[in-house]
Amino acid sequence: MITSGTGFGADCPVEEYLISDPVALLHRWLPDDESPPPLMALATVGRDGYPRVRHVLLSEVDATAVYFHTDSRSSKVAELSGHPRAAIALAWPEVGRQVVAHGEVQRASDDELRRTYSRRSRYLQLLAWVNDAETAALDAAERRRVWAEFDRAHGELSPPSTWTGFAIELHEVTFWRGDPEGPSQRSRFRRTHDGWTAQVLPG
Repeated sequence: MITSGTGFGADCPVEEYLISDPVALLHRWLPDDESPPPLMALATVGRDGYPRVRHVLLSEVDATAVYFHTDSRSSKVAELSGHPRAAIALAWPEVGRQVVAHGEVQRASDDELRRTYSRRSRYLQLLAWVNDAETAALDAAERRRVWAEFDRAHGELSPPSTWTGFAIELHEVTFWRGDPEGPSQRSRFRRTHDGWTAQVLPG
């Protein structure tokens, strides 16, 4: 977690840049579990071959992957079905940090789907149910009426059948550190069959 005592762009001594576990370092940069999930840029390959990018919520990180969740009817799901690879980016410009990564994509388990849905805010749980093409075609007043009626009619919610999620198995992770008094710097980690290799690069 980023704290007020942390220097701009810093996270560990220079001598640890190449021996840090990139997943552990990513956890240090992310907010704690009590904070709202951060926005993450997600890039996929469109069915026409062009890249697509949008922001999603980063749901969680485990030892090998980062997770996000979405509606199974979305274009990103169709794109990942045809080309199951993705790139991500997270940025904290106020403290001079950025992470970019990419890897193979797999569907999240049913247990992970339920667990993440239960941690979503009431608004996002409702959105998973009400956010469909039929409702989107309504004017603003009617969309809000449909939303309010659904909210009043339902207490505790379970995930809808359209709720899905993905794990991006991290193959490469690059940490960028800014420095207002000198050059920025990157540390790039690449997964191998027996761990990670790392190198320091210019910013």
